[in-house]
Amino acid sequence: MKIIKAKHKAAYEPIADLITYRAMPNHHIAMNQLDPFLFLNHHGWQLYPPHNNGLPFGPHPHRGFETVTFILEGDLMHKDSSGPSSIIKEGGVQWMTAGSGLMHAEVSSQEFKEKGGPLEILQLWVNLPAKYKMTPPKYTGLQKEELPVVSWDDGKVTAQIVSGNWGNTEGPFKPLTDIHLTGIHFKTDGRFSINVPVNQTVFLYVVKGELLVNGESVSMHHLVQFSHEGTMIEIKALTDAMILFGYATPFHEPFAAYGPFVMNTQEEIIEDYHGGKFGEKSALA
Repeated sequence: MKIIKAKHKAAYEPIADLITYRAMPNHHIAMNQLDPFLFLNHHGWQLYPPHNNGLPFGPHPHRGFETVTFILEGDLMHKDSSGPSSIIKEGGVQWMTAGSGLMHAEVSSQEFKEKGGPLEILQLWVNLPAKYKMTPPKYTGLQKEELPVVSWDDGKVTAQIVSGNWGNTEGPFKPLTDIHLTGIHFKTDGRFSINVPVNQTVFLYVVKGELLVNGESVSMHHLVQFSHEGTMIEIKALTDAMILFGYATPFHEPFAAYGPFVMNTQEEIIEDYHGGKFGEKSALA
């Protein structure tokens, strides 16, 4: 079995009126500690009233990595300077390759702002290796019904397949690197096991509920850090639960991050942004 090195509790860091738990980085775990997984914000759960301002993520830049966003409840409207726009609803997923750089906005739809309702969103950042950091930006948004689902343990465990191969089911998103990613839902006493290759970094975050992971209790808002030794991960749900689960090959490359930029050196980060090469904020208003 893989050994659990640590269980990191997400830090409560609200953004404006948006409930937010930062699973990484925070004072427990550094941004490059689970290479190539960089960052996870857990927004909500919360109930927005009618006539609300929606999400506060107006136009801002990114470069050098990918964002994967899970809309668990509510909706998310995406616009970016490379052209795409969409509104992804409950159960859908967005995958954006920032690559060489772009401006984008992630806000609530006009309908959500008028009517309100429950909202819960996960956003994961995944690094790109140096050879792909300047790849052209790309965006794909898929609704819930466009994502395949696999079940185990007589239906007590269901996984929404995002990327990689899971039991001969291929994820619809095709990342530039070997990222296997899924959201897994458990009913009480549901069991799931998987062998992860020794050289892979595992990402496991408990969105809700309580589980036994390789015999250790892990509860909501905790990120599990594994050693690279061993291959087996066994999970049993003690309550109804959900986890964000993935694994990927680490890059072991130089690392430099500043705000929304993740590159290999500090010199690569700012110059093009200030030169206007990412597009204009005004175009996304």
